[in-house]
Amino acid sequence: MSEAAARKPRPRNATATKALLLKAATEEFAEYGFAGARIDRIAERAGANKRLLYVYFGDKNQLFDAVVQEQTDAVLKAAPMDDGDLCEFAIARFDYVLANPDARRIAAWRTFEQTEPSDAERAAFRARIEAVEKAQRAGRIRTDIPAADLFAFVLRMTESWLSAPPALQAAGGGDPLSPERVQQHRAALQTAVRSLVAQS
Repeated sequence: MSEAAARKPRPRNATATKALLLKAATEEFAEYGFAGARIDRIAERAGANKRLLYVYFGDKNQLFDAVVQEQTDAVLKAAPMDDGDLCEFAIARFDYVLANPDARRIAAWRTFEQTEPSDAERAAFRARIEAVEKAQRAGRIRTDIPAADLFAFVLRMTESWLSAPPALQAAGGGDPLSPERVQQHRAALQTAVRSLVAQS
């Protein structure tokens, strides 16, 4: 290889670099929230030039929005609800959040720090509510609770143990996230959701 060729910069893989930056941003925002996150640390985590972060994502707000959107898309894919099956949705979401704790942290920071929803977030929740309404019209689930409220109840139930106060988890005895305890709660969640949504 000639000296000139050796000095020639390698072409940048933009897709791979963006993915690394997004992953690093997810870890940073999950740990520190929007206000506490630092662009310098995100670039360092990704092993990338800080300038590229602005090139690919714009500012810190846009980067956070990209992280939130990626997390939203991942949850939608992992816990689909086209048929309005709230029981299946609850278990799928519980499993996903258990396996991806950053998703829960990002959602919590999102709610705490930035209360104005994006159009994409509104559309995602609207689709979930419409699926519940469709299931209600078909007589598969109860109709005496509005679809939005019913979905909200189930949504929170999926995180009831994972987001429980540490004192409550400790009061249950043993390791709150041991495989046995998690399976016990998973079964309890399924029973509770089924009872909640069933036609009376």
